Amino acid sequence: MFTLYRMEVVKDKETGKPMEFEKVVEVRRSIRMFQSRKIENEKIYKLIEMARLCQSAKNRQPWKFMILENEAKNQVADIMLDLFNKNDYELPGYINSSKTSAKIIKNAITLILVYREKDDNWLIGDLLSIGAAIEHICLEAVNLGLGAVWIRDTVYTEEEIGKQKGYPDLQLVSAIAIGYPDESPEPRARKPMEEILIKENTLKDLCNDSKL
Repeated sequence: MFTLYRMEVVKDKETGKPMEFEKVVEVRRSIRMFQSRKIENEKIYKLIEMARLCQSAKNRQPWKFMILENEAKNQVADIMLDLFNKNDYELPGYINSSKTSAKIIKNAITLILVYREKDDNWLIGDLLSIGAAIEHICLEAVNLGLGAVWIRDTVYTEEEIGKQKGYPDLQLVSAIAIGYPDESPEPRARKPMEEILIKENTLKDLCNDSKL
């Protein structure tokens, strides 16, 4: 059961007023260091409620969320780290980020595992929908004065984690580490607008470009 409490409203440091949506998006950061302060149950409930209200392809609402704390949370990190202890051969370099992600999970107060039912026919639509729901959680975390980072590295041990948590038939899509921030990272570089906007290429344009 969730214990109700008076919701704290996070205000814009510059104006002193509740943050507008654009401001929430602007100040959001991927937080990897957290305070030891426990997250109030009502805030956890609010995070999941914001994900529940998210749009989804064909309104499938494919997400299932598992909230973990303490040892149950740390077991996920241990499974991720055990990947390196069990293999006597060198793993691909890109998997090494799992070590960092496992440390983040142990440092976080709360971990949310995000699952879906396995169905290849809906793979793309479900993953897009779940990505949107995760973003709802990350933005609402900022709104509530929390910090979050979504973690993909569970993909390398998703079957082991699923079995340990009692859901071997579900696909573990991602994890979200959440807590009160213990860092204020600077914004990372973003691509300029002219690099991400593309225009339609008509047959005429293609012919002109190739000088045919």
